[in-house]
Amino acid sequence: MSGSNLSLLLHLYYCLCCLSFGNAFDTITSSTPINDSQALVSNNGVFRLGFFSLSSSTDHRYVGIWYNNRGVLEESVIWIANRNKPLKDDSGVFMVSDDGNLVVSDGQNQTLWSSNVRNPRGVNVSAQILDTGNLVLKANGNTVWESFWEPLNVFVPMMRLSTNVRTGEKVELTSWKSSSDPSTGSFTSGLQPLAIPENFVWNNTKPYWRSGPWNGHSFTGIPNMNSFVLEGLSLVNDNQGTFYLTLAFFNSSYLSYLYLDPQGISRQRIWDDEKGNWTTYDSPAETECALYGKCGAFGICNSQKPSICSCMKGFKPNNIDEWNSGNWTNGCTRINQLRCHRLNNTDSEPDDNEYGFLKLERIKVPDFAEWSEHLENECKNRCLNNCSCIAYAFDAAIGCMSWSKDLIDIQKFSYGGLDLYIRLPRSELDKKNITVAIIITVVIGTTIIIVVSLIFLLRWMNKDRDRTGRRVYVKFEELAMFEDNGKETKLHQLPLFKFEELATATIDFNPSNKLGQGGFGPVYMGKLLDGKEIAVKRLSSVSGQGFEEFANEVLVISELQHRNLVRLLGCCIEREEKMLVYEYMPNKSLDAFLFDSTKRKLLDWKNRFNIIKGISRGLLYLHQDSRLRIIHSDLKASNILLDEEMNPKISDFGMARIFGGNENQANTGRIVGTYGYMAPEYVLRGHFSEKSDVFSYGVLLLEIISGRRNTSFYNNEHFFNLLGYAWKLWIEDNILALADTELVSKQCCHQEILRCIHVGLLCVQEHANYRPSMSMVISMLNSEIIDLLSPTQPAFTAALHEESLPNNKWSINDVTITNIEGR
Repeated sequence: MSGSNLSLLLHLYYCLCCLSFGNAFDTITSSTPINDSQALVSNNGVFRLGFFSLSSSTDHRYVGIWYNNRGVLEESVIWIANRNKPLKDDSGVFMVSDDGNLVVSDGQNQTLWSSNVRNPRGVNVSAQILDTGNLVLKANGNTVWESFWEPLNVFVPMMRLSTNVRTGEKVELTSWKSSSDPSTGSFTSGLQPLAIPENFVWNNTKPYWRSGPWNGHSFTGIPNMNSFVLEGLSLVNDNQGTFYLTLAFFNSSYLSYLYLDPQGISRQRIWDDEKGNWTTYDSPAETECALYGKCGAFGICNSQKPSICSCMKGFKPNNIDEWNSGNWTNGCTRINQLRCHRLNNTDSEPDDNEYGFLKLERIKVPDFAEWSEHLENECKNRCLNNCSCIAYAFDAAIGCMSWSKDLIDIQKFSYGGLDLYIRLPRSELDKKNITVAIIITVVIGTTIIIVVSLIFLLRWMNKDRDRTGRRVYVKFEELAMFEDNGKETKLHQLPLFKFEELATATIDFNPSNKLGQGGFGPVYMGKLLDGKEIAVKRLSSVSGQGFEEFANEVLVISELQHRNLVRLLGCCIEREEKMLVYEYMPNKSLDAFLFDSTKRKLLDWKNRFNIIKGISRGLLYLHQDSRLRIIHSDLKASNILLDEEMNPKISDFGMARIFGGNENQANTGRIVGTYGYMAPEYVLRGHFSEKSDVFSYGVLLLEIISGRRNTSFYNNEHFFNLLGYAWKLWIEDNILALADTELVSKQCCHQEILRCIHVGLLCVQEHANYRPSMSMVISMLNSEIIDLLSPTQPAFTAALHEESLPNNKWSINDVTITNIEGR
């Protein structure tokens, strides 16, 4: 055999081997079918297409698509071709047939499934599995069929659920018959192109669940839907008769999908890399009230009440016996029927004295809304002038909605939803107004008594805490007050955010939006409805910080305005939640760059020196130039945020202390801060001053130059911390070796780097009096002070003996300490 023939045979053998193991191919043609032992794998290995059996029915074989190497098969399958006609053995073949269709056939060459499209014979036809999970059939380069056009029960990113109002064509999800049987089930899910698009689940042909109207951002009938579908759900009108839903995530590597379970409930699965399995999240609408029309016409369903159904004010049960027995499907009817005198006189003015509207808050509005472009006041008048209009609602993103038929499928939420206005006779509204007025009067009177009592109680409790540096309590029910040298000063009005607003903005505090974690709890990125990006600090229930730190931060930072301090936009105190809302810093915190071997390379000397000087200016403002004199008390790399231009902003004022005008130092019995950044006089004796912040600044400056954490030398037999290492290099006259190799290798700015290290060592000296003030630091950095003093040995440059410290519990991580008692 010639060498060329042998090479050809070896090449063919290699190709066949690759195909059999499914490692090299994502495409099949009429000449390359796959059998039961073979598979296709998408280009980047995300999805696999092949034959499989479910663990509950090993005698049935299916051809399908699943996430490659991701947990158990039942949870990874996203599509099945022959769901209703499984193979009985391993004789199946998946191929492009002679007529250009994709088919699944058995050992007797019987077709069990076909893509069923019309293709001319003999054209160039191929099918490819993509990294989106979509199987695409092409003829002469044109797509003629996709598996995304015939989904099963799974909605994955990049798929479209659609409906065409002109042709009636739909792409919908269809449930499995059971968890062990993927054949066609009873439930379907898709878009209903009403006046305002909504998503429905049908049980056969009957409505089973409804999402409420789409407002351009979310479905209003799912108050916490963002936790369920994350940020990526979009509803698009192509202006050619087709509406479609799509799903996408900020992070394309984030593996998650939605699915319709056999009971008609939408759920979400997210792949957990650490655990190596899928985590399933229940639908936010999975309550008894989620069932369509649970309480019948004019009934309101509230899952928080013992008896979930009740009639609206002005209505009574149609059948009282059935209603009392828990059968609410017959709904409610008006007690007093509406009399419309203007039914045939459209020119007459509305009779405001005869009818009015009862406001129902946080409502899933009824089905069958009629839509118009009217503004809110116009919407009300339009309904009042129209005798057939029995209710209306307005949403700025949707427009005016009105109803003229029975109000079906109304649900009361604890938060979210819309306000619904029900038309009632004025006589019934007046009764309510009298009752409300009495209640309001009683509540206001009681509240005044309680508030006055609390003010006297708090003053009595705090009368012996007049020394400077105390924490300040903020009353959020009014303009907060704090004492400043015996004078009461009003805190600027701070915007209050609703919990619902922040939950929506952060996609229900989804892990994918998490920016960081501190001792206080997590910080999330969010986007408000107007598009403004924010950062939300959510106080954890297990945090060492409590309401005192939260109130202190609100008080301190709301009074500060400086370009190197992060700006507080508002706060939220609702239910058990305490949250602070800041301007969003797109580059997150300094430690994310500084202590990452890859990102640190992006910090050249120009950026680092700019950050050093920016932090200096921010601290100087706190210590000298602000109306309040502030000691930050927790300055560290994770509390330095970076904007889009890498400008630094000091954040996290939960531990900050307020000084009196003539005070230079104060004591505390409660030590708060972060290990590695706290000054020795503060750790050992509870003394804090501006020089405490200077010490923390010095540690941070040396970290910025070296690219190493102060605590990175933990358990090192030669050095206790970065300060000890820096001192050794200083004594050896080799201090430039402290600098990050990325900086030294540039062969520039060495004198500037050496000056910064010198300043850093001056800042971390053991005795507070030896440390420079921040104004001197800035002058030294700017070379306005040319001759610098020689530093003395830094604090904590040798291992500390246990007996030399107070009885404290230490943490070696970067988490803030809040429960240490100083001696």
